[in-house]
Amino acid sequence: MILIKLGGSIITNKEKPLSPRIKTIDNIAKQLKKISEPFVIVHGGGSFGHYWSVKYDMHTKPARYDSHGVAIVKNSMIELNKIILDSLTKNKLNPYCLPPTDFMSGNKPIPSKVREIRKIAESNLIPVTFGDALWYGQKKSYILSGDKIMSILAKALRPRLSIFILNVDGLYSDLNTKRLIYDMKDDQVSIQDIPMDVTGGMTRKVEEATKISKMGLKVFFANGNKPERITNAIQKNRFEGTIFRG
Repeated sequence: MILIKLGGSIITNKEKPLSPRIKTIDNIAKQLKKISEPFVIVHGGGSFGHYWSVKYDMHTKPARYDSHGVAIVKNSMIELNKIILDSLTKNKLNPYCLPPTDFMSGNKPIPSKVREIRKIAESNLIPVTFGDALWYGQKKSYILSGDKIMSILAKALRPRLSIFILNVDGLYSDLNTKRLIYDMKDDQVSIQDIPMDVTGGMTRKVEEATKISKMGLKVFFANGNKPERITNAIQKNRFEGTIFRG
């Protein structure tokens, strides 16, 4: 099984609110069509959910956030999810929308529901879930990021490869020279040594990818603008990006 995260920066234009990158999404879908084994898709919020969560000052910590903000974030994620589903369907794939509320209770995964995702993926359907604003209880809510969902699913499903699809080639040891870190383990790089983007988005990806790799699982960061790198990694074991070895 393969676990794939479509980052918000690759499926949307983060510089412009509510702007999907339709052509890029379609190009990725065309590559996903070539995958012959079960896989699961998780996608981020980008200029949809992420934009609104910043505007309404919502975070991953459960709190009593603005109820209208919760509604706006959730509605925007449904809108973006529909765009992803439409692209996959158009490219002859069989997406199966799976909101995180289907397998989360509060901020805890429901083990039986998470395990069921494998059965869905093995039945010629592609589970598609996403980061979202979730109800926590006691009038509280929180943001569950797509990156966090990746480590939740990886722990239960044990994919042979987890791929984070980004808008860059991978992790850079130097943002100015764009020196790429090809292998986190071989290069003996620590998280503290990696320069991060101003939004902190890459920080979360590295943290969750590191969690997954510590489970003994392989993780790969690939550039979605060169979507053939996704299938090259899956089918040819050729990694053009940054790899985290379990």
